[in-house]
Amino acid sequence: MQFTFRPGVARQLALAAGALSIASLVSSCNSGGDFAKTKSGIEYKLFKKDGSKYTARTVANGEDPTFKDRQGKFLLAHVTYLTGKDSVLQSSRQQLQNHPVPLPLMAATRKGGQEEALALVQPGDSAVFRFRADSLFKGRPVPAELKRGGNYLVMQVVGVKVIDQAEAMSMQQELQQIAMAEQQRQMRAYAADQDKKDEVTLQDYIKKNNLTAAKKSATGSGVYILTTQPGTGPDAKPGQLVTVKYRGTLLDGKEFDSSAKHPGQPDFSFAVGRGQVIPGWDDALTQLSKGAKATILVPSSLAYGKAGSPPAIPANSPLRFDIEVVDIKDAPKMPAGAMNPAAQAPTSAPAGQ
Repeated sequence: MQFTFRPGVARQLALAAGALSIASLVSSCNSGGDFAKTKSGIEYKLFKKDGSKYTARTVANGEDPTFKDRQGKFLLAHVTYLTGKDSVLQSSRQQLQNHPVPLPLMAATRKGGQEEALALVQPGDSAVFRFRADSLFKGRPVPAELKRGGNYLVMQVVGVKVIDQAEAMSMQQELQQIAMAEQQRQMRAYAADQDKKDEVTLQDYIKKNNLTAAKKSATGSGVYILTTQPGTGPDAKPGQLVTVKYRGTLLDGKEFDSSAKHPGQPDFSFAVGRGQVIPGWDDALTQLSKGAKATILVPSSLAYGKAGSPPAIPANSPLRFDIEVVDIKDAPKMPAGAMNPAAQAPTSAPAGQ
């Protein structure tokens, strides 16, 4: 498993505690004099561990003659990527709950990149590398985070030990599970915090728009349902095919989607509880029957979350839907062995369209 720079996760990984500890280490390394340079232009500082302290280590001509003994193996290390202004972009400590990650040690396929930088790091070293972003991303757009951070990408590495390929491969599944568990923990913590904010926003919206008859979902999800016209018969059940007319708006009243906007498809059908629509819809529709009309207020965590659905739906947006349940019927049975279409159904488009 190779730990590499992925600018898309920058905001998720900038956790306060990790950022402070990393920034303090980088700051202490930066205080140890000017950066040296490799022949290819990588700026670097190397420090070897001497007891409980780090002392500067020099590398003649920016090349480590001992690298030949490590080439083809893996450096088990903690690695962090930052902007030129020390804003954390990605951190193995944060993603992997302080576990080091195996980094491949190989001959540089091109000069001036991560492979060449890692060749200088020995177990026990702490190193800071600084890359010019426009050089590193040559031929590709420089991520906005790096432009704002001084047009540099900084890589900080703390070497632990060198391991062989077999040991690195055996660690892969465990590290992936740790990363997934940490990501889920962060998502739960984020959603819990955002849900509190959305609850305040929705309560304020309900009061201002005289929707005080709206009731919270019976599931306790945080969705509000205001039935404006009762339906007949039983409520929709998970797995049933529901057909609706709908209109979706932001809380400021701006419409982002409606069934009327889809010529030839004035009604929208989906199987309830199969992940074919946003979770707020799956929750609310099990509490509505055929013929019902309702206003549904959905917190952002049960809509499009922190990503939003650009450009129509900003991040962390609670949403309003005005819905009419046109029909409810049993979904047709799938042939034996057929793949459940819900397993591939998109959930990012407004209301599943």
